[in-house]
Amino acid sequence: MITLQNQFEEYLLTHLPESKTFHPIFEKALQEMLTAGGKRFRPLLLLSVVDSTQKLLVKNALPVALGLEMLHTYSLIHDDLPAMDDASLRRGYPTLHTTYDEVTAILVGDALNTHAFNLIAHAPLSAEVRIELVKLLSNDGGIDGMIIGQAIDCYFENQKLQLEQLEFLHLHKTAKLIAASLKMGAIIAGLEAKVQDELYSFGLDIGLLFQIQDDIIDETQTSDEAGKTTNNDAAKNSFVNLLGLDGALKSANTLALKCEESLNGFDASIQSNLRHLLEKYLYRHN
Repeated sequence: MITLQNQFEEYLLTHLPESKTFHPIFEKALQEMLTAGGKRFRPLLLLSVVDSTQKLLVKNALPVALGLEMLHTYSLIHDDLPAMDDASLRRGYPTLHTTYDEVTAILVGDALNTHAFNLIAHAPLSAEVRIELVKLLSNDGGIDGMIIGQAIDCYFENQKLQLEQLEFLHLHKTAKLIAASLKMGAIIAGLEAKVQDELYSFGLDIGLLFQIQDDIIDETQTSDEAGKTTNNDAAKNSFVNLLGLDGALKSANTLALKCEESLNGFDASIQSNLRHLLEKYLYRHN
């Protein structure tokens, strides 16, 4: 049986971005973090929603899913830069600025960001759907989403935020892109606006849960175990730093239960597809 993940991985490997120039390393660097693996969580959320109601549209949705993964990968590359988190490991491999240099890492990130929208613009979907997808992703991956979250995260290092401010930070930096992934799948599948909004709200909770879990992982796992640089949040506003490890674990358990309850409210086919994807993540902090 060909799974959604297999379909996505095959599509990715046959549609890797190319630089098509005489630059000696750029194309290899451009492809390196994409082929390094990762959970593929965001594209699989999108494809799971499409597959649950419009299986015939999964093939048409693959370029959009790849664009989403490219935008997420760009954000990781930039997040790891010395000016931000200064991380040396990502997806089990050295970060791009470590392998090459900062200029290459910055430009690879820029290239993946812009190429994400190129893929969506050329996806075999109606113009109306493509416009809605671009509007949503540019909002939640941009000024009103991931970017302002990252800006707050960096600006307030070594300054303690209140819990409400911390949640605002991570809803924007992390959760909005996860919520957008679900809603983009719903837009492609032509689901009614109410279901789109419910999936988006569910995605915000999932995204916040993921961030709390990542903060717990940073505190409790080695870099080798996590596949990325850990014990790197001392100056950051993390849930562990604010609530303590026990408090963060309690918050994660409470939010995981809320996500399970929300999941139970969706149509059976959506519920089944998302449960299959989420079951290994909801309690990964335990």
